[in-house]
Amino acid sequence: MSHHYLRFEKVHYRYPDGHEALRGVSFCLHHGEKVALVGDNGAGKSTLLLHTNGLLLPESGRVVVGDIPVERHTLPLVRQRVGLLFQSPDDQLFMPTVADDVAFGPLNMRLPREEVERRVEQALRSVGAWELRHRTGMQLSGGEKRRVAIASVLSMEPDILVMDEPTSGLDRRARQQLMELIGGFRHTCFIATHDMEMVHELGLSMLYMEEGRILRTSADSSA
Repeated sequence: MSHHYLRFEKVHYRYPDGHEALRGVSFCLHHGEKVALVGDNGAGKSTLLLHTNGLLLPESGRVVVGDIPVERHTLPLVRQRVGLLFQSPDDQLFMPTVADDVAFGPLNMRLPREEVERRVEQALRSVGAWELRHRTGMQLSGGEKRRVAIASVLSMEPDILVMDEPTSGLDRRARQQLMELIGGFRHTCFIATHDMEMVHELGLSMLYMEEGRILRTSADSSA
């Protein structure tokens, strides 16, 4: 299942202000792996995640999803395969209702209406948010927004699930639902997090990041 692979090859990225956020990042995730990306604030974790589906493109090096290099002309296909949860759910919710937000991705995939409706219900129920479907984003709490944002990613049925601090703002019940969801996700999962309790509870492998570099993995003797 090559389409479930995610590979970074010596990726460099510098922001317009000159800050070098990624400095030769290389790693590969294989089908079914669940990996946590850990490190201090400012290490480059969010920048790295934004490269997984082409919201940012490398200054040099390359990112490959399965056998597809992440480039401007491949972005529609890449974004069907890689579902990205942003750190702030407000960046992901912009439609009139919750149901509209969750349907946005499948509709853009030109799926039949019946399939879109099936995916919306399944995704919202999987995060315990089906009862929120008629609400607007302004009517949601922070934790509710997080759950709906997760559902909007799940409705795409991605091969690779990428999440930036997914447990932030969740109450105990919603957090447990998320843990079960991640644990049951059959494909590749990549999560930037400070929640080490989640990392250990789910038995995630780890990539350690510092100052734009991957320093080591949990398999290293230094970990």
